[in-house]
Amino acid sequence: MVEIGYQKEQIIERLKFDNPWWANGKIDKYYDEMPRRMYQEKFHALVADWSLHRSLILMGPRRVGKTVLIFHTIQELILQGVNPQKIIYISIETPIYTSNSLEELFLFSREALCSESADGFFVFFDEIQYLKGWEIHLKSLTDSYHNCKFIASGSAAAALKLKSMESGAGRFTDFQLPPLTFCEYIHLKGLDSLIVPQTGQMQDVEFQSFGTIDIDLLNYHFINYLNFGGYPEVVISERIQSNPAQFIRSDIIDKVLLRDLPSLYGVSDVQELNAFFSVIAYNSGNEFSQGNLSTLSGVKKDTIRKYIEYLEAAFLVKILNKIDINAKHFQRVTSFKMYLTNPSLRCALFKPLQATDDKIGELVETAVLSQFFPRTDSSICYANWKAGKMSGEVDVVRMNPATQKVLWATEVKWSNRYFEQCKELHSLLSFMQKNGLKEAVVTSIDKKGTKQVENFTLHFVPTALYTYHIGYNTIHNICDINNY
Repeated sequence: MVEIGYQKEQIIERLKFDNPWWANGKIDKYYDEMPRRMYQEKFHALVADWSLHRSLILMGPRRVGKTVLIFHTIQELILQGVNPQKIIYISIETPIYTSNSLEELFLFSREALCSESADGFFVFFDEIQYLKGWEIHLKSLTDSYHNCKFIASGSAAAALKLKSMESGAGRFTDFQLPPLTFCEYIHLKGLDSLIVPQTGQMQDVEFQSFGTIDIDLLNYHFINYLNFGGYPEVVISERIQSNPAQFIRSDIIDKVLLRDLPSLYGVSDVQELNAFFSVIAYNSGNEFSQGNLSTLSGVKKDTIRKYIEYLEAAFLVKILNKIDINAKHFQRVTSFKMYLTNPSLRCALFKPLQATDDKIGELVETAVLSQFFPRTDSSICYANWKAGKMSGEVDVVRMNPATQKVLWATEVKWSNRYFEQCKELHSLLSFMQKNGLKEAVVTSIDKKGTKQVENFTLHFVPTALYTYHIGYNTIHNICDINNY
């Protein structure tokens, strides 16, 4: 509560400072000049939609551009004719605001605007996790002010998701802003001219939707994306790229591992959690079991499950479940693959990789899979089996959620070898035969084309192009067919 009059006046002055468009109709030039993310249109559509009386929760990992997305949305609302004095922005982490409820801050904002009416406002609460019990406050506002639109954002994604589900049923809509896809990286770097849209349809496989005018240049930027491409500030700043550990590790990883997760879940041994995450980051894309994770990290088995849950909730890692050669899920899950949600996290912890490094294949696979992770469906998995002397693996499989039949399969390779030696793809061909697939995708370094092996068709696509197209489809919600 505000107990002294001058405190209230200070808050009102700060609100005027944080909302310059009340006076001049524009967001700060610093934000306006920043490049727009490709999620801007979707987010703005939800903000501007008055048909459902729900508050909007913008969540995602640190430094992916949530605050910038908010300011760009504010500018778009103004350009579309919304009265600038009907738009309120409040960053809850600002010290002068922290002892006040959301409703008090809304009241002070209206007082600063000399507005007796509470109707028609767009109210943005940034970094809302800094207010204890934020979900109760926001639920109350949503129920009390039917003619206002409330939007909240936060970096403590784990807590936001949990509290949104617990308290916001029917009142909150979640919007997740992920790290940059490769498609967005190309766009933010101003390299769209490298990509050539193409057409062509083969049965239920969309073939060569995108080409490139220069595969060598595209691959150069793909390697840069693997090392530096997950966060807008890193992409546009060569200074940050010269020392990614200073930005990504200290401002993203360390704050999550050393501050967010301990405060949210009461983690007592933060150094152990940090070491556990480092093991996963170094081996991203490998198959794990709780046993070998315990051996590699020194963490007890009964603690590993909790740590994985925390890291998934913080959008740092993602588990991929497996099926067998017949596309059946295992009754008892003893192993799984684990990936970083963005490959550049590995670079920040260790060192940038070159195209010829031994570990580059795992990082390439991490990049491909990370393009899928923002999708809400859980139909992406991998196949791995051992039956007698036979064993095999297929990197990416998409299942039909309704029928649990295989829709398509992809083998991710950072190699041109299999373009000439197709028959060496024994695992993929066996999986296709068992599941009635006529076509599949195999990625390469720079080879593209179609190969026939017995009765099967293999579409070879450069990995960089495939990664671009997966990210494009994710952003545009084109998820029902394979991408080439």
